[in-house]
Amino acid sequence: MSNLITPRTLSGFRDYLPAVMLAREEVLRRAREVYRSYGFTPIDTPACESLDVLLGKGGDESDKLVYRVLSARGDKAEMGLRFDLTVPFARFSAQYINELGTPFKRYAMGPVWRGERPGQGRYREFWQCDFDTIGTTSNAADIETALVINDLFTAIGFDKFEIRVNNRKLLNGLLEAVGLRDKSVIVLRAIDKLDKIGRDAVLAEMTNQEVSLLAARNVLDFTQLRGADALDKLEEVLPIVETVLKPRLKETKENIAGGQQLIEEGIAQLRELLAVTKAAGVPEERIKIDLSIARGLDYYTGTIYETFLTDLPGIGSVCSGGRYDNLASKYTKQVLPGVGASLGVDRLIAAMEELKHPLLTGQTTPAQVLVVNFDATRLGDYQRIARALRAACVNVEVYPDTTKKIGTQFAYAEKRGFKLAVVAGPAEFEQGVWKVKDLAKREEAAVPEAELVERIKQQV
Repeated sequence: MSNLITPRTLSGFRDYLPAVMLAREEVLRRAREVYRSYGFTPIDTPACESLDVLLGKGGDESDKLVYRVLSARGDKAEMGLRFDLTVPFARFSAQYINELGTPFKRYAMGPVWRGERPGQGRYREFWQCDFDTIGTTSNAADIETALVINDLFTAIGFDKFEIRVNNRKLLNGLLEAVGLRDKSVIVLRAIDKLDKIGRDAVLAEMTNQEVSLLAARNVLDFTQLRGADALDKLEEVLPIVETVLKPRLKETKENIAGGQQLIEEGIAQLRELLAVTKAAGVPEERIKIDLSIARGLDYYTGTIYETFLTDLPGIGSVCSGGRYDNLASKYTKQVLPGVGASLGVDRLIAAMEELKHPLLTGQTTPAQVLVVNFDATRLGDYQRIARALRAACVNVEVYPDTTKKIGTQFAYAEKRGFKLAVVAGPAEFEQGVWKVKDLAKREEAAVPEAELVERIKQQV
């Protein structure tokens, strides 16, 4: 009877083989460079937080996704795995802001965990790659967030993507005006599911929570405004809402006025965002107003963002975020408004695999050069040349097994994606040369050892 355990990966989790992992690390490297170029500084927080830190920050539905961690004795859950990097950052800011000062700009990269149903590009463990500015309510920080997202995707090698933006003040203003302020959490979460379950199912979800069918329909009509003229059309919405809904909802003028003010603030902030990103050189088609963007988490208060790959929109948003002005208030009386976004690395990698992105070359080694182990007595020379190349910032692997034929070593190099192979046997050592073989072009040249490093640097 076999005692072997069947090797398997848990549902909602995935392994990364070298070819994909190399691309993943390159995505993280490029993201890090973009964030640093804007002055964001790195921080990190633990994978686990106290449950009182995690729960009640993203809403009841988010609380259901939190993995609880039992104590070492296994008797009770005192902490949980972080479900995003934003809530831990709010706790971090409240704890250290007097030392750090404001505004404070940070980036963080790491795994998060959510107990949700797996799907295309959706995992229970995945990496987020966040950047945030905390300690300012300036719309300039919101605008910079859109600029960072644009530069981030450009740096990763995408030119077909859309940054869809909305402002929670528009949605909250409408809900205030039509008497649904007390239902805002229900309505916003339902709207957030529009792309997943469709209009009819969203209407049913809202009416099941005691939102009138008339109000639900008008709210959804509001969310259908999209594109360059959406903000112009918004200014026509409130009078229609007041005329149609006020008699039935018995709303007061104070509600209408309060909602109007919020909507006007949201419109002004989005107009400035469009104007500044255009002036900064971002193509106009990259930034799209989309009033159906709601972001289901409760803590968003202003401009919100979702980023879609236009060649693969079905995979969902691959970079999302927004303004959260009250999140840190759970931990401190000090006012710490913030704004930021999160790149979903694993969902992006899944999209890149499907789109056959150029970063997924099939290469399974970070080394550019293989030094062929031709003669066991010359291992010292092979390692000497490899170290000289590494000192010149060329990644090099020396083949470890001298019993393998040259053809086998070349096949190894080609399978793993090395660019060059370097070979020297007794004849080459006698002549003071090394043979450099371009594995893709299948061209070979004898290079004097004194010129070898420079020649290889030119070829890789």
